[in-house]
This record gives sequence, C-alpha cells and structure tokens, in this order.
Amino acid sequence: MKENKAQVSAEYLFFMGVMILIVMMGIAFVYSQQELNIAMSAARNGVNDGIVSSSGAIYPKQTYNDYSKSKSELLIPHSVEIVNVSYSEMGVDKNFDKKRIQFKVYATSSKDFSKKELDSIGDRINYNLRKSIAVSFNSTSSTNKLYNPVFSPHYVFTTANVKWV
Repeated sequence: MKENKAQVSAEYLFFMGVMILIVMMGIAFVYSQQELNIAMSAARNGVNDGIVSSSGAIYPKQTYNDYSKSKSELLIPHSVEIVNVSYSEMGVDKNFDKKRIQFKVYATSSKDFSKKELDSIGDRINYNLRKSIAVSFNSTSSTNKLYNPVFSPHYVFTTANVKWV
C-alpha cells in the first residue's frame, strides 16, 4: 500500500517541476516581449518629437546656422506625416552579444524637398527615435551623443534611413 502513495508523491513532484519550468520560460518570453513593446512605444514618441521639431523648424543654434547656409527650405515650417514605424530583428550583434533590432520609419512630406533636405529631416526623426529609446531604458550613458546604437537589457537598437513615400 505504501508503494502507491510514494508513486503519487513522485508524480506530483515531477509535475510541479515541469510546471515551474514552464512558468519560468513563460516569464522570460513575456519579459522579452515587454522590452520590445517599451522600445516600440518609445520609438513612436521619439518619431513624434522629431517631426514636431523638424516641421516647426525648431533647431539647435548650430543646426539652424548650418541650414541657413545650405538648406534654407528647412527653416520654413512644413508638414511631415508618419506612414509607419516598424522594426526588424537583425540577428545577434557579436560586438554586444545581444539581439539587434533595426527600426525603420516611413514618412511623407507636404513639400518637395531635395534628397539632401529629406535626409536631414530623416536624421532628426531617427535621432529623436533613438534618444527616446535610450531614455526609456535609462541607457543614455552607455551610448554616444547620437544615441547610436541604443541598448536595453537584451537588445541593441539601431535605425535605418527614413523611407520617404
């Protein structure tokens, strides 16, 4: 009779061990997804910040001086609309031993800007996107002044050039 009770106890312990393992794996997966959700939310906020500063022609003094010499069209307020913000997993970055995520922004403008001017607007959008992610993960001290790349506990974030549609 004691053998049957011991069998039930062993099965119960095995079942509980498997359940703990499944829960731990689930938590790791959820945490990873949470990290990407935070990054995407921060990216969208950063894109909006970049659009506001660019569309309103609000620039730091040095940028304003540079634009007044070669890109004067950017000093006039204009409209930029975001079509989409997406990201792609680019594999593991061997330098940092973290998964690399690349954000890509698709946008359109109300004016016909030159490629050089669109690149400048895109650079401002991407800068603000990366900065917002760095602030969200409190990793501003572990990146450079352009926030490229940006780090989170499990990811390295970069941006592709803004695609103008």
